[in-house]
Amino acid sequence: MTATPASPLHLAVALDGTGWHPASWREPVARPRELFTAGYWADLVAEAEHGLLDFVTIEDGLGPQSSHFLDPDDRTDQVRGRLDAVLTAARIAPLTRHIGLVPTVVATHTEPFHLSKAIATLDYVSGGRAGLRVQISARPNEAAHFGRRTVPRITAYDSPDTADFVAGLFDEAADYVEVVRRLWDSWEDDAEIRDVATGRFIDRDKLHYIDFEGPRFSVKGPSITPRPPQGQPLVTALAHDTVPYRLVARQADVGYVTPHDTGQARAILAEIRAEQEAAGRADQPLHVFADLVVFLDEEPGAAAARKERLDTLAGEPYTSDALVFTGTPAELADLLQEFGGAGLTGFRLRPAVLGHDLPAITRGLVPELQRRGAFRRAYEAGTLRGLLGLARPANRYAHAV
Repeated sequence: MTATPASPLHLAVALDGTGWHPASWREPVARPRELFTAGYWADLVAEAEHGLLDFVTIEDGLGPQSSHFLDPDDRTDQVRGRLDAVLTAARIAPLTRHIGLVPTVVATHTEPFHLSKAIATLDYVSGGRAGLRVQISARPNEAAHFGRRTVPRITAYDSPDTADFVAGLFDEAADYVEVVRRLWDSWEDDAEIRDVATGRFIDRDKLHYIDFEGPRFSVKGPSITPRPPQGQPLVTALAHDTVPYRLVARQADVGYVTPHDTGQARAILAEIRAEQEAAGRADQPLHVFADLVVFLDEEPGAAAARKERLDTLAGEPYTSDALVFTGTPAELADLLQEFGGAGLTGFRLRPAVLGHDLPAITRGLVPELQRRGAFRRAYEAGTLRGLLGLARPANRYAHAV
């Protein structure tokens, strides 16, 4: 018997290439020849929306994918190359009506001003369904693309000799998000007058300098894009340890974590809530989702056998920072409800093979959760913040005048 959580679960899917297993592109359902077409991504997001999912995330980076997290490799038997995630989301937005679109952005080498207007534009194009997933880059080869700084080669984010450097990257990411959030607020909601008779299009007094000064950059503002429909589009981040937990606690609306059991989930939640209180955000809602890689099949044992076959094609067993699940929709529903009982409010599922496991989520897992009363039967809000039960925030500058 499984316990039904007090509140329905939230579900997102993480879209990356043909799937999260490195041999996924070799599956008959994978469509690798269409990977760099708009239609491929439109079909994936349409399937996710068919399943009433809260949002999709779209992976991105500043260098080719690699089986070695901190260094590029020379493998030619795995998918390499990506479309720009923000531009992909903007292309897909007019083709969807309800689902949230959350592209990945790298804070380390990019400009917060440019990103703020890109995500604000995405929020307008989608009618209030935009967000972002912020991440850092600690790869020397990616720093070399920009030539603005030298990044030392590190073997692990938590190694003692590089801990301070990595912590600095996360602090920079927190400042980056702060600038983005201030720029979204730099136009008050009623700054646009559009009065043809008087010839006044905007009220200049309702555009604000943000005057941000930080160790890495200073930004004057205001933005060139009016305040987004959501006020503040969704900010999300993936976190595995104390330093990134702090980024989630300081700046995110949704944090993705990678517990492997309920005890670990409770410990992670306790640490994030403590960091949230330390950041002065204890009274603000913060969703914490668990990430899981999923191999999903209706027949018992089929998912495990499929993973074994893909591992053979890849030449090594697939491992992940997140829990790797192989099983049936009912078994996955049991697991999600168990984790939900530990205090997690949602899940970001990483389909091992998008062409197989995404439909298995939308047409197998979702109906099972609906049967248990643990997932929505219709979209009940018009914005991404609304789907997640998050209020539209007041403008921080509106009361300063």
